[in-house]
Order: sequence, then structure tokens, then C-alpha cells
Amino acid sequence: MKGENNLEINEVLIGIGSNLNPEHNISEALRLLASHVAIRNISSVYQSPAVGSNGPDYLNSAVLINTHTTFEILRKDILATIEIQLKRVRSSDKYMDRTIDLDVIIYNQTVADPDLWTQAHVAVPASELLPDFENPISAEKLSQAAKRLLPGSNLRLRSDLSF
Repeated sequence: MKGENNLEINEVLIGIGSNLNPEHNISEALRLLASHVAIRNISSVYQSPAVGSNGPDYLNSAVLINTHTTFEILRKDILATIEIQLKRVRSSDKYMDRTIDLDVIIYNQTVADPDLWTQAHVAVPASELLPDFENPISAEKLSQAAKRLLPGSNLRLRSDLSF
């Protein structure tokens, strides 16, 4: 797509998760993100047990945005800055509790996070926003992947929450 001034408009799906004060941190992350990009849609909120640790449950959502920024600028300058603002601590323990986790899942129809096809906490929220997105290898639609991954995942819809 071309935007004003011939700048390319990039469609991006971002995964958002938190297990430390998650309602506040996800809301703040979305507010900060909206100051940099155009938010088109936000998925429902899902709760799931922490993966790889005994930490508190996570809240997960996905957000579909439009942006003029490149993948690297979005990831390093916008998302990483928001994580720092929300006091995200990074360590060698990739399963540690976190205030916020912002991951590019799909950038202009290219999968940036392979967990999209294997993890329910990524696939289910993402499938609400891009249900017909296809796995380039298997041709499985994202809505089908979400249905495949949901049983046994302990992922549950939090209909009492929305952002």
C-alpha cells in the first residue's frame, strides 16, 4: 500500500503480553504505541499460565497496526523503547516474569515470530485479527491453527477485560 508522500504503509501484527500488573501495563503499552503508529484493531484478552516458570499467569492480546516505519525501526526504536518505559527487565532467562512483552508477529504478510504456528497464546489472539492469514508452508489458515492449538493449552478468554 502507498500512503501520503509515497511512503509505504506497513501492516503489522504485534503480540502483547504481561504477567506483572498486566492490566495496567498492557493498557499503557497500547497508549504509548498509539503515539507512534495507527492502531487498526485489538484482539480480545486471553489468560494463560506462564511458560517455563512458576510465575503469575500472563494476559495476552494482539494488535493490528499500520506504520510507515521499517521492521527494524519498529522493533528497536518503538517497541523496545516502550518496553523500557514500562520497566521491562531483560536477562538470559527468557522465561522470567515481565511487565510487558511486545513482539512483531507478522510484518507485511511475513511471519516474524514462528511461535504463531505453535503457541496458542500467540495464535489465538492473532487469529481474531487475521483469521485468513496462511502458513506459507502448510497453507493452514491462522483460524485453523488457533482451533488446533487451543485444546489443552489452558488459554482462556477474559471477556471481563478489553483494551
